[in-house]
Amino acid sequence: MVSVSVPRLVIAAPSSGSGKTTVATGLMALLAARGLAVSPHKVGPDYIDAGYHTLATGRPGRNLDAYLCGTELIGPLFAHGAAGCDLAVVEGVMGLYDGAAGQGELASTAQVAKLLRTPVVLVVDASSQSRSVAALVHGFASWDPEVRIGGVVLNKVGSDRHEELLREALDESGVPVLGVLRRAAEIETPSRHLGLVPVAERRDDAVSVVRGLAERVRVGCDVEGLLRLARSAPSLEVGVWDAGDAVRVGTGPLRGPVPLPAPSLNQGFAPDPVRPSAVPSNAGRAGFRGSAPDPAPQAPAGLDVRPVVAVAGGSAFTFSYAEHAELLRAAGADVVVFDPLRDEELPPGTRGLVIGGGFPEVYAPELGANEPLRKDVAELARSGAPVAAECAGLLYLARSLDGAPMCGVLDADARMSERLTLGYREAVAVGDSVLAAAGTRLRGHEFHRTVLEPGAGPAPAWGLVRPERRVEGFVQRGVHASYLHTHWAAAPGMARRFVERCVA
Repeated sequence: MVSVSVPRLVIAAPSSGSGKTTVATGLMALLAARGLAVSPHKVGPDYIDAGYHTLATGRPGRNLDAYLCGTELIGPLFAHGAAGCDLAVVEGVMGLYDGAAGQGELASTAQVAKLLRTPVVLVVDASSQSRSVAALVHGFASWDPEVRIGGVVLNKVGSDRHEELLREALDESGVPVLGVLRRAAEIETPSRHLGLVPVAERRDDAVSVVRGLAERVRVGCDVEGLLRLARSAPSLEVGVWDAGDAVRVGTGPLRGPVPLPAPSLNQGFAPDPVRPSAVPSNAGRAGFRGSAPDPAPQAPAGLDVRPVVAVAGGSAFTFSYAEHAELLRAAGADVVVFDPLRDEELPPGTRGLVIGGGFPEVYAPELGANEPLRKDVAELARSGAPVAAECAGLLYLARSLDGAPMCGVLDADARMSERLTLGYREAVAVGDSVLAAAGTRLRGHEFHRTVLEPGAGPAPAWGLVRPERRVEGFVQRGVHASYLHTHWAAAPGMARRFVERCVA
């Protein structure tokens, strides 16, 4: 255990669309411009906000998801990201108390604030209220006495008179007003079918937007008051997550077996539903300094050459957790990023391929037109080399996407859909793959507006247990392709297993 005393704030709201990203990103950018090293964090699985945080601070935006990673890793992952920083800003998800459906406070902003012992700034959309704002703030401040709401930022305030009424109402609430932001549509960030447009797709415009958000916070917020609140956060006694430690001791998923409603639900998914080697007893503690894990196999050592693992990037593939590349490197790989929109071949010496999430549907014609790279990817997959694909990567490996030719690795076709598929999932590995042994259980997240036909191959990647029982994805040769987004910090053995297959 170490004592982490970095000043920190959680930026939360009563609901989505209240202005959390505006305040959090603007504050990060403003403080970074003043020369502070700001550690950016995002509650939940969202990749896009984290991209704006990276742009604002110059540091990797990191996700804190108690559902995907477990409550026991929130503190260590935070400490890893905040090491050496002057301040940390954590942007919440949805409403303050909203989390995984039907599972209480799990994965909520409130839970993360409590785990990190961090004061909360509540961003309130005040556009259609005046005196009622006091009742709303009082309710949020009193709902859970362990959550400390240290201030309010009033957003979308219409006029001086409107501000006066709001401040007057909040005078007796005991919660100070730390900012008032007026309506400013001219710097709002554009959205589309899965939320904000990622930074990588609008770099120049995104830089301008982030600067504008910083200026809004400078003009409208009591920045010194926010800093005082951040400095009031008590020391946090935690282990510090470390990728090297994780790949040495993390032999499987973070937690023990996911509780199943009935034993029969696992039948038909994995031939061996109880595999101690796949879900070790020490998994809940593995991967951070200050822990005392049980003995476990060591990470690959003594490699003559570090295998090159190509990771898709660029505008079409922007979804990846920072810890994934860190784990691959710690496991012995050289990680090389390439852009499927521009590069006509995989990086020299590629022994493994990781294709994460993103928006290939937006760039389907361009991806289809890059025939040399599509052929290179298909040839790598046919060779049996390890290929891990999530969501966008799954679509790229398909035969076609909205009629445009893709890599043809999978005997499936993808198309856009009006239906949004969104939510947390509990899954079990149906069979052995380059990522997991049969019977391995973990949690993931789906987030897409596409349909793949068929949705699963003869050897599916996962059997989904909750919220519905079904199989999905593909395992063939060295390919593991699925809609499911996973966080490898929760299952560091996946990175090590993948790199081991690269040198097998």
